[in-house]
Amino acid sequence: MDKLTSMLVFTKVAKAGSFASAAKELGLSRAMATKHVMQLENGLGIRLLNRTTRNLSLTEVGMVYLERCLQILDEMEEMEIAVTRLQTEPRGTLKVNATPFFGAYHLAPAIAAYMEAFPDVNVELVLQAGYIDLIEEGFDLAIHLDEMRDSSLIARKLGSSQRIVCGSPDYFKKHGVPETPDDLRKHNCLINSSLPPRDQWQFSVPGGETTVIKVTGNMEANVADALRMAAISGLGLILLPTYMVGQDIRKGRLNPVLTDYVPAPLEIHAVYPHRKHLSAKVRTFVDFLNERFHPKPYWEDWADATE
Repeated sequence: MDKLTSMLVFTKVAKAGSFASAAKELGLSRAMATKHVMQLENGLGIRLLNRTTRNLSLTEVGMVYLERCLQILDEMEEMEIAVTRLQTEPRGTLKVNATPFFGAYHLAPAIAAYMEAFPDVNVELVLQAGYIDLIEEGFDLAIHLDEMRDSSLIARKLGSSQRIVCGSPDYFKKHGVPETPDDLRKHNCLINSSLPPRDQWQFSVPGGETTVIKVTGNMEANVADALRMAAISGLGLILLPTYMVGQDIRKGRLNPVLTDYVPAPLEIHAVYPHRKHLSAKVRTFVDFLNERFHPKPYWEDWADATE
């Protein structure tokens, strides 16, 4: 038998002074209520109740045990209420993982707005590149860019980000503007060494086909933001997602080129380990991000500035 249930039966019997009354209140038979109390007594090796044909009373040890049982059952009830609230009301600490640039420039402002709406939630944001094990490292969710590799995770698409070639106005004044992907072979292309194959840029061409251009350049970096800053300084061309360069294009720091040949967009997902019994903090946060980034995220507004 479940010991907590037996403890509950014991407290009801002690308060009612009757097995029959306690059994009726709990929806049990009198025999079952008696069996629960006897199990406690046998397990403890002590008598909790004095029984006569007319009377039922607590032993001295039974009074001490009753007090402890009531305390434990009250704590259990409080714990259940607290856990239930975590499932129904957003509260507690939300641990989120994201890549450095997206996390700093797009997720952090979204988190600030979310926490204003849900002040009982604290957020721990960890920014790092590369694959992580959500469960092993204790994350509630991660913002994942590009194709999903782990099919065991639940993924909800939040939006996408177009990938686009761009360079500074000064660079184009000095070196000209590429008209087709093939023209990139004559330009200084800044290479992201963290994305193999690092020197191959893929484009869409008329008819829905793709073409891959092998590019060369005098700078490569494993952090895309470094390439972005170098491009703004006029060093060369970059192929980066619009969530990184959209604001630069709007401000005129970078100009987009080859917009008729854009490669497949980068998909953005919120990923988490489980769908069943999803906590309120995770559910509301993902819903909040979906409303903020979907269907057309604000970083795609760069096109309005170039028309």
